[in-house]
Amino acid sequence: MPKNTSADTVIKKQLTELLTKAIAHATFEDAVENLALNIVGIKPNNLPYSIWQLVEHIRITQWDILEFSRNPGHQSPKWPDEYWPKEAEPVDKAAWDKSLKKIEDEKDEIIKLINDPAADLYTPFKHGDGQNLLREALLIADHTSYHVGEIIVLRRLLDVWK
Repeated sequence: MPKNTSADTVIKKQLTELLTKAIAHATFEDAVENLALNIVGIKPNNLPYSIWQLVEHIRITQWDILEFSRNPGHQSPKWPDEYWPKEAEPVDKAAWDKSLKKIEDEKDEIIKLINDPAADLYTPFKHGDGQNLLREALLIADHTSYHVGEIIVLRRLLDVWK
């Protein structure tokens, strides 16, 4: 498909909105807003993860997909061990803030990649198994929204959701 067609422009705009706006669900930013540090490490009702672990999993996965999309030599972490932190809580507030900032910064990088005038959303990467930029952007949006829902459920269980 030719680059920079009107359809291409529409798709890039819609991908950007999917990654940044609350269209059919809460955003990541909504889900982690005003969370106290003493809450993010709790695993309520015998759930296997805490909010911290979900946030870190989102960060690691988003980073991996971004790097796969722009670096043919990228080596993904080992599944599943290296995609999930073992610790239920961050070491300190700085670690929490750093994770949130990295998610924001790398989401911005994905959006830049999508909106680059030279970006080809449809042609499979020369590396991988047929993935293309459109698929990877949708994967980030889908994966993040799934875990945002889990963060909100944990917040409800902890009685810290609006």
